[in-house]
Amino acid sequence: MATSGAPLPTPRSGEPGGERPARPSIEERRAQYAEDGMHSLRERVAESGWRRRIAARRSIDRAYRLGVGIVGGLIVALGLAAIPLPGPGWFIVFAGLFVLGSEFFWAERLLEFARAHVTAWTEWLGRQPIWVRALVALATAAFVYGVLVLTLHLTGVPSWVPGWVPLWH
Repeated sequence: MATSGAPLPTPRSGEPGGERPARPSIEERRAQYAEDGMHSLRERVAESGWRRRIAARRSIDRAYRLGVGIVGGLIVALGLAAIPLPGPGWFIVFAGLFVLGSEFFWAERLLEFARAHVTAWTEWLGRQPIWVRALVALATAAFVYGVLVLTLHLTGVPSWVPGWVPLWH
């Protein structure tokens, strides 16, 4: 069988022989931003046509920034309330910080800080033995269960919960 000289397709992550491509470091991302002249998400949004039209009118610009602040703050607050409950609490917090980061530099810095620490925690946990990972999972499940039981105790157990469920009535 003759080869055409074309490169073979590389296997994807999860396939045999496939490895996950390395993520660029913070320094590499900053270097990329320096190359294209834009250093932050806020600057990238500010360069778009629709955002320049809004910024051209001062009163509309202030109202827009206020709206972004309120919407982003509400999303972050919703995410913070959902963290101890089962569900995507941290994802919602990061989404709110992303919304805020589109207009506020402090939020973008906080998002970068949180992203770096979550990545470091995930990598650290991945290097631990299975019993440590299982212990962390068990502690997390116990914490979520405790918060759920406490929430139901304080707010009252809904009537649709069967009577055999071991919660306060």
